[in-house]
Amino acid sequence: MTDEFAKMVKSMMEQGQEMAKAFAPALEGANVKGFEKLFPSMPPEMLELWFGKTMNPDGLDARTRLLVTIAALTVLGAQADAQLRLTIRQAITAGATKREIAEVIWQMSMFGGLPAMQKALEIAQTVFAETEETEK
Repeated sequence: MTDEFAKMVKSMMEQGQEMAKAFAPALEGANVKGFEKLFPSMPPEMLELWFGKTMNPDGLDARTRLLVTIAALTVLGAQADAQLRLTIRQAITAGATKREIAEVIWQMSMFGGLPAMQKALEIAQTVFAETEETEK
């Protein structure tokens, strides 16, 4: 690996860590070494794809990205239950309001159908209740 390429990869990794921290503060210390053992070439390519070329500090903020993700997971329906719960928690942490989350889910009824919207709203209400419990 050339010095120039190593610097680029290091920069992407740092940018990736910052974006991961914005999505979920718990990911601040995430280490990609586990991925490297499974897929030796995956981390730099993944970071370049997700953070280096498509996600950048001047683009959408973490709150907006998480709301978009909630929309996509709502359309996917019940198969994305666990991912939706996690993303709703992360969106709240990133500053999204319960109202914004509910509106995104309602909007997706046109694309994912009423059953998918209803399930997503039930999941959101559960997460909201859990969040309120931990805030007390």
